[in-house]
Amino acid sequence: MAERQGQAAADAVLTRIGQVVILHHAGDREEARRRLLELWAEIGEHGAPLYRCTLAHYLADTQDDPADELAWDLRALTAAEEIGESGPAAREGALAVRAFYPSLHLSLAADYAGLGEGDAARTHLSRARKAAAGLADDRYGQGVRAAIRRLESRLGEDGDGTWRPPRQRP
Repeated sequence: MAERQGQAAADAVLTRIGQVVILHHAGDREEARRRLLELWAEIGEHGAPLYRCTLAHYLADTQDDPADELAWDLRALTAAEEIGESGPAAREGALAVRAFYPSLHLSLAADYAGLGEGDAARTHLSRARKAAAGLADDRYGQGVRAAIRRLESRLGEDGDGTWRPPRQRP
């Protein structure tokens, strides 16, 4: 019984996050940021890593300052890396976040590229590419792989991670 209640509470938190993400995707960035920050305050800096990872990843997308976006994406990656370190229940969270890694590294690559830090961008792009190899050929996997290709093009890389000068337009 207690296990089901704990699962219901977990599902409620993830549902609340999902509702705010829908709000953000509908175009209300400011309200989404405000609500995600409220959830962050509720869960706390030391809350469950799965929640912190998910919240920070989506909070990054609501930031106006590229340095703030990077800081939130780094928090998301740190929380993701904590998942699985605390026993069987945490290992279940690790399975849930595994599909998040390509997106986490892709976000970091884009953040670093936007800040003009090409080497760091390429490092995370390579990590995103490797993590994406395990994604299913579904809508999410296809979207992540397409985003990787776009960033590869922007950074002047081929799909194998080899840097190539960006193509010049005729």
